[in-house]
Amino acid sequence: MKVVLIGSGNVATHLGIALKEAGHEILQVWSKTFLHGKALADVLHTTATDDLTKVDPEGEIYIIAVKDDFISQVVAELNFDHQLVVHTSGTVSIDELAVHTPHYGVFYPLQTFSKNKSVEFLSVPVLVEGSTKEVGELLFTLAGTISNHAYKMSSEERSVLHLAAVFACNFSNHLYSLSSEILQQRGLDFNLLKPLIAETAAKIQNHPPNEVQTGPAIRNDLFTLAKHKELLTNYPDLKDIYEILSNSIMRSKL
Repeated sequence: MKVVLIGSGNVATHLGIALKEAGHEILQVWSKTFLHGKALADVLHTTATDDLTKVDPEGEIYIIAVKDDFISQVVAELNFDHQLVVHTSGTVSIDELAVHTPHYGVFYPLQTFSKNKSVEFLSVPVLVEGSTKEVGELLFTLAGTISNHAYKMSSEERSVLHLAAVFACNFSNHLYSLSSEILQQRGLDFNLLKPLIAETAAKIQNHPPNEVQTGPAIRNDLFTLAKHKELLTNYPDLKDIYEILSNSIMRSKL
């Protein structure tokens, strides 16, 4: 397909590379910051613009990969009447596009992306939704060219999945950061925890998470729980987080 990328951030970068490697033609990259757009366009061997009125009208699909609160503004300024326009958000409803074009949808890759870290896109779930059955089938087919895990999913289902992803990914990473701070305050190395983190992540590849839960809370080890909270006496925010999560783990046994 002939693709125009609206955005030049992490999602646009990885999607653009995956689509090009799958044989699709990237006609153009738009970015509100021209230099950012040009940097991605150079990688994709195409052209860039920072003017929405100069977006190439010959595209078959326009993929909007910008911040959620900017999607409606961007698609309104595109002012298309027949082109297929999709966004890549995990939480924005498909209906956000309905007032701007009759052909629209969602093309959401469920993964955390960093520009300088490659991703094996074939393993990334891509969730699609179309304004019509035909659009949905087209997006499902397109997703299948870059991923072995294409799924049709409603906006409500996608929002629930995104919420779960925040717990599994964003919150977990924040807990890693807090763990690192606790260790740094005592002159200890966070690298000591990496084998433990890796083993924990490996277990859930083959077992339900609740079946491989370990630690003092699941064992109802009140002595260790008290000792940990004592160590956090001077860190009330961390103590609150510790108590909330420990209580949640203990309740999961009931």
